[in-house]
Amino acid sequence: MFIYPGNIMTPRVENQVFWPVITAVALSCFAFGNLSHFALPPHLKYFSAYLVLAGASVLWAFKPDFAVSRFLTQMMLLISIIVPAMLAARTADLMRGVFLCFLFGSILNAFLILGGYSRQSLAAGVEIGYQGYLQYKGVLGEFAAFAILFSLYEIFQSGWRRIWGFVVFITSIYLILVSQSKGSLGFAILAAILAEFVLIVGKKMRVSPAIVLLPLPICYAVLSRMVGDLVSRISWHLYGNWTLSGRTDIWYFVNYEITKKPLLGWGYRSFWLVGSDSPALEAGGWIAQMPSAHNGYLDTILDTGHIGLILFLIFIFTTLQAIGRVADRDPARGWLLLSIALFIILTNFLEAGWMRGQDVLWLMFVIVATEAGRHWPRSHGGLGRGGSVPRKPVIARRRLAVARTGG
Repeated sequence: MFIYPGNIMTPRVENQVFWPVITAVALSCFAFGNLSHFALPPHLKYFSAYLVLAGASVLWAFKPDFAVSRFLTQMMLLISIIVPAMLAARTADLMRGVFLCFLFGSILNAFLILGGYSRQSLAAGVEIGYQGYLQYKGVLGEFAAFAILFSLYEIFQSGWRRIWGFVVFITSIYLILVSQSKGSLGFAILAAILAEFVLIVGKKMRVSPAIVLLPLPICYAVLSRMVGDLVSRISWHLYGNWTLSGRTDIWYFVNYEITKKPLLGWGYRSFWLVGSDSPALEAGGWIAQMPSAHNGYLDTILDTGHIGLILFLIFIFTTLQAIGRVADRDPARGWLLLSIALFIILTNFLEAGWMRGQDVLWLMFVIVATEAGRHWPRSHGGLGRGGSVPRKPVIARRRLAVARTGG
């Protein structure tokens, strides 16, 4: 298991300077902008309910000062992304701008690695993959996986977009291989295929992607009972060991700690790395040094209990429904959003990526949820599932007008 270097408890410069400045700019846009363009869609309203619980959790948090600081940082990040995007005109291409960031980052990472400016990460003295300019090699793998999904979307565009799509695709394949991120590569391929399958089935059955995906957790539970310890079997094929590189050891400890505060949790980000009396220290050894449970769903329960997990799952479910509306109007963009969302949902079973501002997984899910919200009908009256106005009443009125003229 990889131990994060440095003192992760030290306040980061971007949290002290960058995000406060960007938040102030976003709030200024909100105060002086056209508020008629700002309306939260249902899935972001459900997310707001979870945020209320996470914010209230500072009242019972194990370390209120840590919880307050980390929650305020999270709110600054969310305001900086959601508010300007929801105020922007629908013609603004948010995902195109994100692709350009991945284009620049992919080329820069490849240059640093090929030029010998980035060394491989080490675990127990063994080289485990390059990290580029990012924090560790797993983040580079996730970054490259997102870039691959974006590049597949751009390849099917025209002109220079297609060319740059090929450039990013080739570069990202190289990055994900040198980072030795087999999990990210596997999840990216699975997410891309699954997204296409879900959209095809959803279109034929006239249901949202969320409904199509519902049977998957049930199938997983049935398979686990049929074949025994399914997680260990998957781990052996992916990592060559039975513990998901030590993750199951963390999960055993975390599940025990959850039983102590099952309903409302320990408070937002108030369990891992909160000082010399951190409850995580009870685990001892290398687990006590972990910044997370390496599972986003377990960390959500640690932070806000099972009540928080239910609220957050509702947010995920309704976000998938919103993506279905985007796919009704623009199938290619709907595929891109759904493939990214599925990659994040799958990766969170092995990494902690929910409500963690510094994590690329969470940043991308917020962007996906916001982009789906931008395409949500701002006026719901008379709108069908795809957001189009039904034609029959219009035709009827037109015939009535013709009849009057002729009469």
